[in-house]
Amino acid sequence: MQPFVDFKNVWLAYNDELLAKNQFAVEDISLQVTEGEFIAIVGPSGCGKSTFMKLTTGLKMPSRGSIHINGDAVTGPLKISGMSFQAPSLLPWRSTIDNVLLPLEIVEPHRSQFKARRDEYRERAKKLLQTVGLGGYEDKLPHQLSGGMQQRASICRALIHEPKMLLLDEPFGALDAFTREELWCTLRDLWRAQKFNVILVTHDLRESVFLADTVYVMSRSPGRFVVKREIGLARPRDLEVTYTAEFTDIVHELRGHIGAMRKAGTAVAQ
Repeated sequence: MQPFVDFKNVWLAYNDELLAKNQFAVEDISLQVTEGEFIAIVGPSGCGKSTFMKLTTGLKMPSRGSIHINGDAVTGPLKISGMSFQAPSLLPWRSTIDNVLLPLEIVEPHRSQFKARRDEYRERAKKLLQTVGLGGYEDKLPHQLSGGMQQRASICRALIHEPKMLLLDEPFGALDAFTREELWCTLRDLWRAQKFNVILVTHDLRESVFLADTVYVMSRSPGRFVVKREIGLARPRDLEVTYTAEFTDIVHELRGHIGAMRKAGTAVAQ
């Protein structure tokens, strides 16, 4: 079975001048992700996690190596992916449901069908909002929603066109601990129901261990994967698992890898 995401010896320099100097943002990344797999990427700030996301979505092309998604070479921005970031970035003048519908208005093939299928699309958005606990908030403006509600709406917007892959870049980082854990469970349930691929970039090791099938640790810049840790915790996972010794041991193990890199980086700087 071919992998859904397939990176082969991928290097990226941000421009020709840096490439000529062999100064890379990420180097020698090889990664194979199966269809429906949930992976998380952790590592120190500035290690290239967000750069990896840009490569995966086709927003950046590799300087060396190749990337295939769902069997096709990545040659430009992907239409089969959805993205959500730390800042929900909802348009303040649009209602919650109209923010969720936005990708269908601007991305083909939905854009050309939008007027004819408007009622169908609105019903799809309404059901999605109900799934994440936002039923009844369809007509609210963003400023009328809490931060957690805005992030829920942002995730719905990323999923409204039924992508095969969801990319999340620190999506819960700005939220309080309780809201963050609620959204872990929301994301867990959406993924279990639809089985799209997920690539989660996060600084939160507990988040990565709770949600992912596999956690990858990136080194300091230039970023490369130095640890691959499969998470053997049984699914479905409830928040109670985060208080078990098995869970805590995995978190400490990952923290140890990142701590070792921080010490090595400090030693080099000195």
